[in-house]
Amino acid sequence: MTGPFDGGRNGGRRDPDEPDGVRGVPRIPGQRAPADDLEPPAADVLRRALEGAARAAQAAEESREREVRDEPDDTDEPHDAAGQDGADEEAGPGAGSVTGRVADGAAADVTEDTTDSVTDAALAAPREPAHPPDPAGEQRVTPLTPEPAGPPPSHSVLKSLLGAWALAACSPEETTHVENHLTECAPCADEALKLRDAVGLLQADRNLDLPPLLRSRVLENCLDRRAARIPVPVWATPYDAETARLDALLRDFGDAEWHAPLQLKWFEKEEPTARRATVAAVIGHLMTVDGLVASALGLDDPLGTAAPLSPTDRTEAFWRTAQPPPTRTIHEPWRDQSHTLIRTVSFAGRGVAELSVSYGEFALPLRDALIDRAFECWIHGWDIAEAVDYPYPAPSGPHLRVMIDLAAQLIPSTLAARRRAGLASPARHLVVPGSPGRSLHLEVEGAGGGDWYIALDSPAAVGTAERSVAQVALDDVEFCQLVAGHISPEEAAAGQDGDRDAIRDVLFAAASLSRL
Repeated sequence: MTGPFDGGRNGGRRDPDEPDGVRGVPRIPGQRAPADDLEPPAADVLRRALEGAARAAQAAEESREREVRDEPDDTDEPHDAAGQDGADEEAGPGAGSVTGRVADGAAADVTEDTTDSVTDAALAAPREPAHPPDPAGEQRVTPLTPEPAGPPPSHSVLKSLLGAWALAACSPEETTHVENHLTECAPCADEALKLRDAVGLLQADRNLDLPPLLRSRVLENCLDRRAARIPVPVWATPYDAETARLDALLRDFGDAEWHAPLQLKWFEKEEPTARRATVAAVIGHLMTVDGLVASALGLDDPLGTAAPLSPTDRTEAFWRTAQPPPTRTIHEPWRDQSHTLIRTVSFAGRGVAELSVSYGEFALPLRDALIDRAFECWIHGWDIAEAVDYPYPAPSGPHLRVMIDLAAQLIPSTLAARRRAGLASPARHLVVPGSPGRSLHLEVEGAGGGDWYIALDSPAAVGTAERSVAQVALDDVEFCQLVAGHISPEEAAAGQDGDRDAIRDVLFAAASLSRL
């Protein structure tokens, strides 16, 4: 390839070793040779002197050859003296006469002397000798680094080295081969520029905080590749995931974060309630309530055998006896207890799911108790993250859905308890247990959402779409905030339709599920 793109290297000749894939593609110019007018003057004079000496030596050689051809042979007929003399006079001194031969010899001696003197002068000159002219018209430039020995690798091999070259990970010989190839192959040169620009992006600053869901994703990926011999029960995975997320949040806390103040909020009867605490105190609260599940499984209760059963009473007792107040030392006992609970239910088998866990005023099966503990772990993890100004996303969609489903199942019994206390409207249509009764359609939107039909008149009735008298639409996280007592019932409903009394009773019953 010739023209302005090949740097004049091939002088209009195509390289036979050039890959077919790059023929006809404009090339990046090679290194520019120094201009003639920038060379030292002595080198130019010396070059012309050498060329003149070479021409003089060639002329002398041609003269000697003519002399040999013109010498007379012994078989020739003798010529008379006059004819010979006349021939000599007509031929002149350079045509074979003695005088001409002497003159030719002298001229040869002078030429040889001149050549020797010029050559000696050239060798003795202190300046760098000029390069012989290149056939393409350009002078060759001696590279700063020596050319590697052996033939260059193929185009595909050099292309595969571009990434290492951009990262400066090639050997000196490979670097030389790649850079020589880049001056001849435009596609590779373009790719090399893009790779070199991309190297700069690798040095960008990144957040060193681990994502809170990293442990769950790693475990899920590991279990997908190779299932555990003793897998965690499906109903225990929300608790496992939420304790792992909270553990990851607490792991990098310093003393200041452990003593950061926050407010625990819940809904009591008709009014919202709050209690001031610290991050360490909240972790102690979670550990003492988890002790109810530990006692049901036959494990050690962190408060001892005489501890009360009510979650609120257990928390108050722990805070009163914790001297000095809880610090970061509470982290390890809480984490060890949660790991022990997961390990125990995993080895216990299927029958343990229906084991009863007493909360004092009510009891839950073990499967529901662990979902309740996962819900509270997430809510208090959210409280802690807000106290230290740290993001804390909601649980995954499947885990959020089972939490909402448990709350929807508990609303009818809570509504009946409020009705007995005179805090809800009276029942209107009592039915036989297990029969369809008056219902409210609870529509929860989002990743953990769905449709639930809440029985209004009796917890033993069955809610159905046909007996629905009202509808409430909520976001999944918003509904969980209502159940946790973090927002009031008046603020919760995004959409309402139907019986106003039924809507109010269900929203206040959902908020009454919250506790310390």
